[in-house]
Amino acid sequence: MPDSFDILLLPGDGIGPEVVASARAVMDAAAKHFGVTLNYEERRVGAAAIRDEGAPVSDETLERAKASDAILLGAVGDPEFDGGDVRPEAGLLALRKTLGTFANLRPVAAIPSLIEWSPLKKEIVSGVDVLIVRELTGGAYFGEKVEGFEYASDQSVYTKDEVVRVARVAFDAAKRRKRRVTSVDKANVMATGRMWRKVVAEVAEEYPDVELDHALADSTAMHLITDPSRFDVIVTDNLFGDMLSDEAAVLPGSMGMLPSASLGEPGSPGIFEPVHGSAPDIAGKGISNPYATILSAAMMFRHGLGRPDIAGAIEQGVSAAMEAKYLTGDLGGEKTTEEVTKAVSQWVVAGEGVA
Repeated sequence: MPDSFDILLLPGDGIGPEVVASARAVMDAAAKHFGVTLNYEERRVGAAAIRDEGAPVSDETLERAKASDAILLGAVGDPEFDGGDVRPEAGLLALRKTLGTFANLRPVAAIPSLIEWSPLKKEIVSGVDVLIVRELTGGAYFGEKVEGFEYASDQSVYTKDEVVRVARVAFDAAKRRKRRVTSVDKANVMATGRMWRKVVAEVAEEYPDVELDHALADSTAMHLITDPSRFDVIVTDNLFGDMLSDEAAVLPGSMGMLPSASLGEPGSPGIFEPVHGSAPDIAGKGISNPYATILSAAMMFRHGLGRPDIAGAIEQGVSAAMEAKYLTGDLGGEKTTEEVTKAVSQWVVAGEGVA
């Protein structure tokens, strides 16, 4: 297995630098324990890049991203730039486009030690384990736009090849899970939805051992809250995937628990980041929840670097720390970011205390 990696760190804005620093500390502990070398380079993205470099992501940073083995990103966004012509989020979109990361994996699982913090009933949340696969480089977010006060539009365009490749990611994932895929669209009113549904059904023929069903985005939003256990793998477009994965944050009780992996073609670097935002209101207070970023680092080792052994150790470290009630304020605890980081790092190395 490979034992040396070049990692680009993009802390970004708000609590981004804090949670990336936390994940780096855990990664360093795991790397030392497993005898691997992590070579880091840190660069700016988002509002931090606009202030210091004049753009939400520089050409040099994009080149460094292409040359890395993987990218760990914190968060982008700052109220200072709301409504402006240049937005921090444009840096993330440019990064995804440059790297061709077309599939976003967002696992959502009920955590036994946190079920009490979910606003849903225990019997609804218990045992939930859903993987949302979101198409990431097409649709309304990347289509031609018309800006205006009297008239505005966001063109949503998909090609067959774009749907095929993300559908295959979903079906491949389902083969390693419960072998069920739910394809989500709005085929009742949208042409892209009807094309999406036909193409996914065609791809399903390549996977006779995986069950496929189709669902509309609005009914899926309802079932995610009322009956989430009905889902295994959900595959959907950019817009719906963004909304549904954020909604799914209610299942584990906090968006601070949701990691993600944005993947492109095999061999290309992926982007690994927490689903939560930059939370500028708590930045610098040492109380941010680092678990989503730490788990994103675990996804990086598993999906980006080919080291599932290290990924498993980090995930076990997180489980152990949570069972021991190392919880930040959003999870009903009183631990600081630093205390959580130290606890996870210790359990990663010790390999004990896991419930």
